[in-house]
Amino acid sequence: MKVPAALLLAAALALCAPPLARPDGAPAAATDPRLALPATDDGLPGAGPIRHFDWFEKVWNQRRTEWAAQVQADQGAVVFLGDSITQGWWDLAGVFPGLKLANRGISGDTTRGVLVRLKDDVLALHPRGVVLLIGTNDIEVKAEPEVISGNLELILASLRAADPAMPVILCEVFPSSATKSRPAETIRRLNALYIADAAADPQVTVLDTYALYRNVHGDAKEEEMPDLLHPNALGYAKWALALRPALENAGLLPAWHEPFSNEAGYQSLFDGRDLAGWGEGGRVMSGGQASSGPDNRFVAREGRIVVSSPWTGGQPEGLQTVRTYPRDFSLRFEFRAGPGASSAVLVRDVPLACRNYTPDGPFAAIAGFHSLGWNDVTVTVHGTIAHCVCDGETIVDAMPVPASGGIGLLGERGRVEFRRIRIDEAR
Repeated sequence: MKVPAALLLAAALALCAPPLARPDGAPAAATDPRLALPATDDGLPGAGPIRHFDWFEKVWNQRRTEWAAQVQADQGAVVFLGDSITQGWWDLAGVFPGLKLANRGISGDTTRGVLVRLKDDVLALHPRGVVLLIGTNDIEVKAEPEVISGNLELILASLRAADPAMPVILCEVFPSSATKSRPAETIRRLNALYIADAAADPQVTVLDTYALYRNVHGDAKEEEMPDLLHPNALGYAKWALALRPALENAGLLPAWHEPFSNEAGYQSLFDGRDLAGWGEGGRVMSGGQASSGPDNRFVAREGRIVVSSPWTGGQPEGLQTVRTYPRDFSLRFEFRAGPGASSAVLVRDVPLACRNYTPDGPFAAIAGFHSLGWNDVTVTVHGTIAHCVCDGETIVDAMPVPASGGIGLLGERGRVEFRRIRIDEAR
């Protein structure tokens, strides 16, 4: 549902008004009725359901009362915002050590519930960033995806109005099951609307957490979500692995430094700092130039080239070395792909797909493939034939390539990172 711009602005300004506090500046009192679950939905921002069960009211009131006393302590935190999936991630601080965090998940909450509490629970903290996962409970109570999407638009508009430079990581709704009143087709429809809502907002990074967890039928897997709704320890570990690169690329976490030196004979194609020696669309990058392509699709950051393509797909864009390589060579690089993302390395202009979802592409048969982690690829070219190996296993045995051409990166969908790009030319 497309919310009119005037309504988005009005809602955002209302939610960015001064947060709830006593006149003396102290946190809101524990008994303040303005923290309590509203008795009815009348007059509340957004549309669709807010739960009114006794258990939900108890959780809502208890958690919001606790948070009101922590507003000053939690200033500048990265806020994890959502429902029971977020609330249940009790060891967040241990998963991301050194990152100041505030867990603002409420079990049973919906997108409209988040709108109601956004000002006091989130914006009052002046957060450095927000990780948002919400919407599964809306589906369970039969809200239409267009209504849920409309609420998300209001949430994003409010975050943007509060701080247009603040990174927001929007997680797609996790898979579940029709047996939990959350059918796969409805979740896919909602996630498609979420992607559209975020498409024009540079503040928002979409994380494909649906592809991260789905089985071949599009539902949750019991080994990761035993009740087909909530992650277990394995499920949360996968979420953490997927989130870390997104947090790094948003500037919320420093990238892990792993010392590395080229093997004898290899020369770096990327110095880890800028895109010198590369080009796109007839334009050659100069020293100190760290980004390139439409919407800065290619960015040099902390030893990596980060390729961020629209989730809606569209026209792939490429970045290529200025030099061409007519002699035999050995090319080595490492890549790490976000959930559902797709990119490619161009070997003399021929694409070698780089993805993390192993059912597709050349990595389908790789037993040791590191989903969400770094994978080491070697491409050996003799004449016009390339032999491609990933982590010691052959992925393409004899890929035809031209007699000469450059080395490139192709951005197709989502976020894929490349590092340690190096080449050894035959003498």
